Amino acid sequence: MSEPLEKPDFTRFATSGLPSPDAMLKALLEQQKLLGEKDELLAESRSQLQNKQARIAVLEERLRLMQQRQFGSKSEKNLLQEDWLADEAESLADGEPDSDDGEINPEDEQKATGEETTARKRKARKGFSADLPRVQRFIKLSDEEREGALETFFVKVKEELDIVPARVQVIEIMQEKAVFLDQEGERSLKAAERPRHPIGRSVASTNLLAWVVIAKYADALPLYRLEKILARYGGEITRTTLANWIIRLSVTVRPLLCRLEAQLMKADYVQGDETRLQVLNEAGMAATGDKWIWLLRGGPPGKTVVSFNYDKSRAGAVIERLLEHFEGRYFQSDGYSGYDAPCEAKDLAHLGCWDHARRKVAEAIKTQPKPNKGKPSVAMVMLSHINALYRLEREWSDLDDDERGRERQKKAVPKLAKFKLWLEQKQPTVPKDTLTRKAINYTLNQWDHLVRYCEHGQLRISNVLAENAIRPFVVGRKNWLFSDSPEGAHASAAMFTLIETAKANDVEPYAYLQYVIERIAISDTDEALDALMPWNMK
Repeated sequence: MSEPLEKPDFTRFATSGLPSPDAMLKALLEQQKLLGEKDELLAESRSQLQNKQARIAVLEERLRLMQQRQFGSKSEKNLLQEDWLADEAESLADGEPDSDDGEINPEDEQKATGEETTARKRKARKGFSADLPRVQRFIKLSDEEREGALETFFVKVKEELDIVPARVQVIEIMQEKAVFLDQEGERSLKAAERPRHPIGRSVASTNLLAWVVIAKYADALPLYRLEKILARYGGEITRTTLANWIIRLSVTVRPLLCRLEAQLMKADYVQGDETRLQVLNEAGMAATGDKWIWLLRGGPPGKTVVSFNYDKSRAGAVIERLLEHFEGRYFQSDGYSGYDAPCEAKDLAHLGCWDHARRKVAEAIKTQPKPNKGKPSVAMVMLSHINALYRLEREWSDLDDDERGRERQKKAVPKLAKFKLWLEQKQPTVPKDTLTRKAINYTLNQWDHLVRYCEHGQLRISNVLAENAIRPFVVGRKNWLFSDSPEGAHASAAMFTLIETAKANDVEPYAYLQYVIERIAISDTDEALDALMPWNMK
């Protein structure tokens, strides 16, 4: 009978130095955990690096934008010069140089003499207005040169533009008085009635008042310069006196301003804009704080009113007050949210401005590195879509409102729908905080306002007319910097209202100011005030 097998002794492996299966498994799990943590750290580092690179790109873009705004061209032309955009880009005609020598056109002279020449034809400059006064200066032959001639005659060979420098004079007002003797032998005097002066007792003539207003508000000359100009010509008038004249005149013309405001409120379509103004002595506010000039523009062609108003606030309550008596349907502005609530309260159709949308796209293009040919950026394609809308508007510029409205529904509306779909597709693919993404976001956020111009042919694709009207104020503000008091700010708004309304109706501002200032003091009826409207100026 065989002996039984010996039972194996597994305990001897415990001291052999090899890890146990449990220990090996635990070590493997720990190693896998460390590898997982390493991958997470690498992924996190990679994400941080990408975020930092994106942030650097945004900051570099902002830096290029600041440099562009300070040193670059502000024009939006010539942004699309790539071959792929040849059909979409705006074509600029090559302008010929304008001759300014005043000589008679050689081509005209050739026609008069019947002679032909191979000389290069020069394009003559546009002639001076026929309304300008003309003085003839004769260049005569000497007696020796004229001797033996059958006859002599003069030929106009050149026109020169001349100007008579300003000249200060004193007008002495002489009032006629008559002496009467009644039946009782009593003497009495009768004096000719003196014309009423627009600002009462003042040494300023109506011409001088018009000159001061035009010089400051149309030509952007601050009062301290006007003071020096008058002194150079012999008129010693301080800038404080000049300011008081303007303030007092603004009070006198207030009935005319109210009449113009009433005319504006009857318009069906009004545009609005606002800009900053520093007023030093506004009660309860810091001298360096922003106050505001508000502008409203509207009315049919030939009867357009441009109204300026001052207010210390930029709140929507200001525009609500300004539009309180507005009887129309459409109001257009930029993307400032303060306009939304007043328009909703009055149930107005609020239009946006494509110029503002295009401006944001142009900024994005100007700050981007030049793309490779055939690879346009998102911003360039976006600008191409917008320019296509503007090109249609130029094609329809000679149409009446009804025809333009029908063309917009037929051609512009489909382009807008296609453009919006493209924007919605591109929006998530463009990095956040970039100028291109901001331009896309602005356009989509303002979309309902931006496309509303297609509702009627009288509406405009942009708010440019209001911006052009407020631009002279911005230019002047750079020179005279601030208003000392709210009264001065209101006076500035009043003068700009008269000047820009005259310009909007193709009336020369200085002539219009003379016309108004000479008659405003005796214009105390609605009929007399209507006669002072620029379109009724005689």
